[in-house]
Amino acid sequence: MTETKIIQATESVFRENDRLAKKLRQKFAQSGVLALNLVSSPGSGKTTILERTAADLKAELKMGVVEGDQQTSRDAERIAKTGISSIQINTMSGCHLDAAMIAKAVDHFDLEDLDVLFIENVGNLVCPAAFDLGEDYRVLTLSVTEGEDKPIKYPNMFMSSHVVLINKIDLCSVLGFQMDECLGYVRRINPATKVFELSARSGEGMENWYQWLREEVKVKKSGKNREGTEE
Repeated sequence: MTETKIIQATESVFRENDRLAKKLRQKFAQSGVLALNLVSSPGSGKTTILERTAADLKAELKMGVVEGDQQTSRDAERIAKTGISSIQINTMSGCHLDAAMIAKAVDHFDLEDLDVLFIENVGNLVCPAAFDLGEDYRVLTLSVTEGEDKPIKYPNMFMSSHVVLINKIDLCSVLGFQMDECLGYVRRINPATKVFELSARSGEGMENWYQWLREEVKVKKSGKNREGTEE
C-alpha cells in the first residue's frame, strides 16, 4: 500500500511539472525567446561558458540567465558582472530545477526584450534529466576532466540532451583524453545530438557554439520550432 502511494505521488509531481512546462513553452514561443536548459555535473565549466558567451555576444543578442544552485548566489553574481540580467534560484537540498521554479523566475524578466534565456540547472547528471523546464533545447556540458565514459555512465541525461558541449579541450593532451572514444559513446547513446568541442578558457571552438546560437535565435524569432514547423 505504501509503495502504491509513493508511485501515485511521483506520477502527480511529474504530471504537474509537465503541465507547467507546457505553459512555459507556449510563453517562450509567444515572446520569441530561445530557452536553453544547461545541464552538467558540478565543475564542468558551464558557468564559465555562460560568462564568455555573455561577454562575447551581448552586443548582438539580448540575454537573460536563471541560475540554479543549492546554496549561494555566486554564479548569478559572476554573470551579473558581464552586464547580463540574472536571477538566482537556491534549491536548498533539491538536486534539480523544476518548471514551477522557472515559472516564478521568468516573471523577473521582460521576455519580449530577450533573444535567449539560459537556465543553468543544478550540477547533477541524474535528476535534471527527468524534469522538463519548457526549454527549446537541453544543452549538456561535459568537461574532458570527467573522462570519456560519462555518456555510458549517465545515458538518460545524454539521451535527453539535444546539444553536447565538450569543454576544456585545451587540457586534452595533458589528460590524455581520447576525443574519438568519447564521441563514439555520445553517438551510441544519442546519434542525433549536436556536439561542439570547445574551451571557454582559451576561446577555442566557441565561435561554432555562437554561430549555432545565432541561427537558433533566428529560427525562434521566425515563429518556428526546431523541427521547422510553426509553433
